[in-house]
Amino acid sequence: MNAAFANLLAATSAFVVLHFAMSGALRRPLIRALGRSMFMLTYSMVSIGTFAWAIVAFDRMPSAPLLWDGMHPLAWLTGSVLTVAALAMLLPSFARNPALPGAKAAGLGTVIPNGVFTITRHPMMWGITLWALAHVIVAPSARVIVLMTGMIVLALAGSHLQDKRKLAGNAREFAPWQRRTSFWPQIRNLGAIKLVWLASLILWTLLTWVHWHFFGIPAGLWMWIG
Repeated sequence: MNAAFANLLAATSAFVVLHFAMSGALRRPLIRALGRSMFMLTYSMVSIGTFAWAIVAFDRMPSAPLLWDGMHPLAWLTGSVLTVAALAMLLPSFARNPALPGAKAAGLGTVIPNGVFTITRHPMMWGITLWALAHVIVAPSARVIVLMTGMIVLALAGSHLQDKRKLAGNAREFAPWQRRTSFWPQIRNLGAIKLVWLASLILWTLLTWVHWHFFGIPAGLWMWIG
């Protein structure tokens, strides 16, 4: 294990582990010691700091060798589909999402899920997961696998732990919500977000163009028509 790889592994592990610790076992003791506002500030600074460390470590580690040809048409098509799906999960996840910080739970127990929440109750985290998985498929280097695996673990394990935490804190509201929704994406309900798919495809086309023109890395359609 070389120094660059060890640094990236340490940074990614710190980002994930400290996030879990501060949102889990350490949350209440830290709130008692610091107060809620100072805790939230500390939590944010630690998260931003460790993530920045991971990004710098990622940038300083060589991208080669690759485990397989990420530019093979099948890999590229799979990655493209997953990133469009990631945007389709992410875009509507900012509205009426009880998992967001500061969201009010009052009345949630009587809410009938609609839109993206008929697919999964954690659309934002699944959006991050699909985005990270797509990058592993099209750029299967050690540095991508380490960082993206950390993102996937944080998104999915964090969502599961959040479910347990929400249920323990307010079972009256969250128990009915969790019964009516699914942790795992329900493929049969993908049509529930309708025009979001079109918006996601348009945004994906724009973002992949930016990815190519500003970072010099082709993405999506631009590998073939750039």
